[in-house]
Amino acid sequence: MNRVAKVIFCTLIASLFLCLGATRLHAQAQSQTQTPAASPAQQAPDKDKADKDKAKEADKAKEDDDDGGGNPFAPEPAPALPPGMTGSDPNDPRANLKPGLYDSGEAAMGLKHLLLVKKPDAFQLGSSDPDDPKVKKVISQMGIGPMIDKLPKEMHLAVAGLAFANSDLAFQGNHLFQGNFYGMSIYDISNPASAKVLTTMVCPGGQGDVSVYKNLMFMSVEVPNGRIDCGVQGFPAEPPPPAADGKDKPKENQDRRPAAQKDRFRGVRIFDISDIRNPKQVAAVQTCRGSHTHTLVLDPNDKANVYIYVSGTSFVRQPEELPGCSGEAPDKDPNTALFRIDVIKVPVAAPQDAKVVNSPRVFMDARTGAMNGLNNGGTHGKKGAEKPQDTNQCHDITVYSAIGLAAGACSGNGIILDVKDPVHPKRLDAVNDPNYSYWHSASFSNSGDKVVFTDEWGGGLGARCRANDPNKWGADAIFRLKDDKLTFANYYKMPAAQPDTSNCVAHNGSLIPVPGRDIEVQGWYQGGVSVMDFTDPAKPIEIAYYDRGTIDPKMLLLGGEWSAYWYNGYIYGSEIARGLDVLELTPTKNLTQNEIDAAKTVHVSELNVQNQQKLEWPAKLVVAKAYVDQLERSQALPADRIASLREAIQGAESSHLNKGKVTKLKTLAPSLEKDAAAAQSASDASRLHALAAVFEHPSM
Repeated sequence: MNRVAKVIFCTLIASLFLCLGATRLHAQAQSQTQTPAASPAQQAPDKDKADKDKAKEADKAKEDDDDGGGNPFAPEPAPALPPGMTGSDPNDPRANLKPGLYDSGEAAMGLKHLLLVKKPDAFQLGSSDPDDPKVKKVISQMGIGPMIDKLPKEMHLAVAGLAFANSDLAFQGNHLFQGNFYGMSIYDISNPASAKVLTTMVCPGGQGDVSVYKNLMFMSVEVPNGRIDCGVQGFPAEPPPPAADGKDKPKENQDRRPAAQKDRFRGVRIFDISDIRNPKQVAAVQTCRGSHTHTLVLDPNDKANVYIYVSGTSFVRQPEELPGCSGEAPDKDPNTALFRIDVIKVPVAAPQDAKVVNSPRVFMDARTGAMNGLNNGGTHGKKGAEKPQDTNQCHDITVYSAIGLAAGACSGNGIILDVKDPVHPKRLDAVNDPNYSYWHSASFSNSGDKVVFTDEWGGGLGARCRANDPNKWGADAIFRLKDDKLTFANYYKMPAAQPDTSNCVAHNGSLIPVPGRDIEVQGWYQGGVSVMDFTDPAKPIEIAYYDRGTIDPKMLLLGGEWSAYWYNGYIYGSEIARGLDVLELTPTKNLTQNEIDAAKTVHVSELNVQNQQKLEWPAKLVVAKAYVDQLERSQALPADRIASLREAIQGAESSHLNKGKVTKLKTLAPSLEKDAAAAQSASDASRLHALAAVFEHPSM
């Protein structure tokens, strides 16, 4: 597939999965495309017609290979491991599971799969025939046009299926909100083991990432088939590009963005969900690059408004469609829509008045004023090391208002922002990494002294967890954070080798509130769910997992866990192709039942993971038990001390906090404080302090 056509194809089909990174890193490539270099066969003198025909075929094959191939769903064998690198483990129990959509093999450790709620019918393609009129209609609505004909017929089903992919999750009370490229669903999770769909809303435009605040729901829209009215008809297919010089190749350097449409919507939709079964759109805020993701931001000093940080990663639309939009380089247009994020202010009592109030240049070089002040420092590519590229977009921004900071995963860099004034975020630090292909998302530790960044190498549509894929590529990077500066500690990658048809790379996750530890649950697409302990950032370890076999053994079909989040005692996974997974932690040598029960004492009324909340634990005896288990595991106290602590806790518990038993607990607190002062590690010191605090004011 030629490069011009492929950029548009990526934009329209997989700008949300980013066509193996093409749309993210080259969002303006539609006006800056280059012709592949001529091969030796083209330069050699003609011998005869047969040789010339062979040369042309070889050149076309080479061009398709350079562009990622004419079939983006064809499995690619992993290349040889670079020297000094280690790959994924082919002997892991997850490595060779039976493939299938609903009958695949499963493997788990420390996680129990409670339920899969299949996708609602509205988000099912509902056909296995590529010639089915419904398949053709869906593809037409996506605006792909004749480019689909370049793919084999069986691939048409894979393309059409992308229109119904599940995306991110949000939570409020007993409701779970699941985004989808075709709309969203709301689930009743009052009984997580029997979760059920409450309502489904069709509203195409992907990604469909959602967040909620009180009676408002927000949805990201980036794909060009999005309409202001949520209509499913999309827009007329684009005509094929005009040929140049009578040849079959389109003209170079022409603008191939979709034609301007007055009814197109790309930005953030706002819904009133007062009637939970009937969300009503009350505002639609347009942005130049659309909204790939967004972050709900709460200002402790401004209760009347909420703010939305908009991260756009796709192409910049024409000014004819949205006035003021420009995709020019900064030296040509200082008002370019590149190299910025957008801030939307939403009056809670009047959401219809929501509007963009700032577009901060968070990549600016403070010394020179150049807005393209950051770059990725160079990374790895199919043909080896690549030259540095400017960072002009954020993919995800996680705001931690309790400490006044945000961590931005911004394509070529990880950045730290001061967000005490949410309308005017200021960059405090930035890092890059040659092992990172695309900085995707971020999570803080609860104490705010660590940040976990993810690398979406391959854009989510590639197999990147194979035995020969380096475990430093497509992985988490864990940084220490001190005095607003990041310092690299180590990488973590889901360790099990996956097949060539399994899209797998680091994706979205959240903290699990186990007191005394830093633990994150995370989705890895078809790599499943992995639970990582990064309490020691230099030595992260996997402590639990759940995985299925790949969907199809012959073709890479997008699927797996888009995100895996802990919410009030359970883990919920947004399974892209299958539906909604519900899981529960089970005890192992690395996680006790007391630690799981302690985590379940933390309840929140809402959860939007990119708006990270401070976790706080009640002074319950089960929390004390968790700390004692951890002190035993780390050998911070001798066995007799551990036994006496457990005896004291058991006595208080069995007596229902009899005054005498509580007094005994309180008498143990001072000695625990002394132990904390002499502890060998900061983690154990913190646990001892926290245990003493529970003993001072215990509750059931």
